[in-house]
Amino acid sequence: MGAKLVKFIFFGNYFVGTLAVALSLETAFQLQIHFNSLTYYLLLFFGTVMYYTYAYSGITSANNSVNPRTIWYAEHHDFIKWSQPFLLVICTILSSVLLIQYYENILRLPVAYWIVVGAICLAAILYYGLIPKSFIKLNLRNTGWLKAFIIGFVWACCVNLLPLVVLQIERGTYYVDPVFALWLFVKNWMFCTVNAIMFDLKDYEDDSNQQLKTFVVRYGLEKTIFFVLIPLLTIGVVSLSLFAHFRHFKTIIFLFNLTPFILMLVVAWSMLKHKNILYYLIVIDGLLLIKAICGIAGSQFIH
Repeated sequence: MGAKLVKFIFFGNYFVGTLAVALSLETAFQLQIHFNSLTYYLLLFFGTVMYYTYAYSGITSANNSVNPRTIWYAEHHDFIKWSQPFLLVICTILSSVLLIQYYENILRLPVAYWIVVGAICLAAILYYGLIPKSFIKLNLRNTGWLKAFIIGFVWACCVNLLPLVVLQIERGTYYVDPVFALWLFVKNWMFCTVNAIMFDLKDYEDDSNQQLKTFVVRYGLEKTIFFVLIPLLTIGVVSLSLFAHFRHFKTIIFLFNLTPFILMLVVAWSMLKHKNILYYLIVIDGLLLIKAICGIAGSQFIH
């Protein structure tokens, strides 16, 4: 029973939905701003689950696959077949509630906020190649090495910028330190990008067969870890240290923000040995949850 529940949570992308909410809460804590409404957080959770499940919703047979996630989706095809429309209905209802409650504020939303929303929506659509191929033949999932940076960008937009847009809609004007907000955005972008590169390690064989030039396909496992992951994480640690110095962070705040980077370095090193898919889903994605928790904990010492 326990194993089935773990697979349901992680293979079904419910943990990914939890990560989206947790990282959004981290943004509110670190920027010292109001939380968004419960309606928005529910919409973010269910929307993320539905969006990430879309890529696997067409799987009806494992076709002798040894991939545990492919097998799980094949075995639970009927559940996915009705759960996706159910999630769509929930998201539609939640979106309608926000629209009815704040439609005047939405109409008065500054142009800059609409640009942010447009960029997020466009990236999300192109990620799956949902625009008709007769119009544009572009699928960001197939952009090789650029794929991880696109994923990181979308996540940073959704957990750092989108909460600010919704806060503007729900509460009106507010103030955030623009330099600090920009730094948090870039930090999340790079952290999620490294996370996505680590996740590509599990797809090495499939990406190679599909001729996707991801980092691991181009350089192999060891070179990706030593010449891509570790340097990027080292740059992250150095930039965090410099920013903390110039912004006069308390030591405890710096240590809380440093912890996820150190743990990611440890996990990157451990990946020299092949891991099963649940390791990637639980441990690697779990680093994002740890990052959110550390960010929230560190924010308690800002004042």
